[in-house]
Amino acid sequence: MADEISPGQWNRTLLQRQHLLERVDEDAIEVLDRCVGLQAQDPKAPFFGLWSRINDFDAAELDGLLVDREVVRMALLRSTVFLIDAEDARWIRPIAQPVLHTEVAIHERRLSGTAATDVLADAAELLAGREMSGAELGRELAQRHPDDDPSTLVSVARCGLPLVQVPPRGLWRGSAAPTYQLFDDWVGPGEPAVVDDEALKDLIRLYLRGFGPATVKGIQTWCGRTRLRPLLEAMEADWELVIRTGPDGEQLFDLDGLDIVDADVPAPVRLVAPYDNVFVAQADRRRIADDDRYRRLLTANGRFPGFVLVDGRLAGSWRLESGRVVTDMMVDLTRRERAELDAECLRLQQFCDSQA
Repeated sequence: MADEISPGQWNRTLLQRQHLLERVDEDAIEVLDRCVGLQAQDPKAPFFGLWSRINDFDAAELDGLLVDREVVRMALLRSTVFLIDAEDARWIRPIAQPVLHTEVAIHERRLSGTAATDVLADAAELLAGREMSGAELGRELAQRHPDDDPSTLVSVARCGLPLVQVPPRGLWRGSAAPTYQLFDDWVGPGEPAVVDDEALKDLIRLYLRGFGPATVKGIQTWCGRTRLRPLLEAMEADWELVIRTGPDGEQLFDLDGLDIVDADVPAPVRLVAPYDNVFVAQADRRRIADDDRYRRLLTANGRFPGFVLVDGRLAGSWRLESGRVVTDMMVDLTRRERAELDAECLRLQQFCDSQA
């Protein structure tokens, strides 16, 4: 029988791999790589994601990586905007493209009869060698396709072409509306390090390193791709992966040689960023959150607050209100837990104030 892990072990292992048991003294790009990028539809969310994982994190470090083109903001997995290492984006974007093509088809149905391929060709021509704001790109495309809505035309381009949201978009200081440039024009031309099934295998390895052990559905929900079981089984047959049994009998895949953390390891109170993938895009969310608590945070527009972890599980939410950290708790806290939460809120407040 495969090795069994308890609910507590599954929880603590995720937190340890995500640097949420103990902050680390590492560079921002190293932690960003461990998380396989961070969701970034909220421009400040990645800063909070790194703050929760890195000792003495400075927003200027991430600003510098964006300006120096070492990390990029672009539509990737599940058509969601990610902040990610530029060289990883080069090979992950083709993996994400099938899902993005589905989004293109959805937007194409809103056009007046214009073919998405024509819109993409025009957008590529307009963007060649220069950057354009979303509004400017929409106006230019609408001149060529006057019967179509400019925002729909931009949506087709965003999903069908590898477009980077260039700074100042995404900077802690002075973020602005999206301005786009073709990936190769912004980062420089190059070939993906891996392609096809080998690229998918690399993505699986990265996910398990940062989020494992995980079910097949968990991996697929996160990346947006389907039919990954044969690849996982082939990797297991090659002794690269091991299979564990989860608390409810689930089949969990993991990288061979990675530790499983004891359930009794203390988990400090943590303020986790909005949209963080320890919660969002998770089919294995039960290891860190009760469904009823998570559902209480869902909104009609898909926006998320920050999350509060107490003893390793979802216990509330946090937000910035007029520049101040505010929490809404779903559980009663012990005196020790309240003191930890107050200290963590103060730490976040000091971070925000110091970056102003």
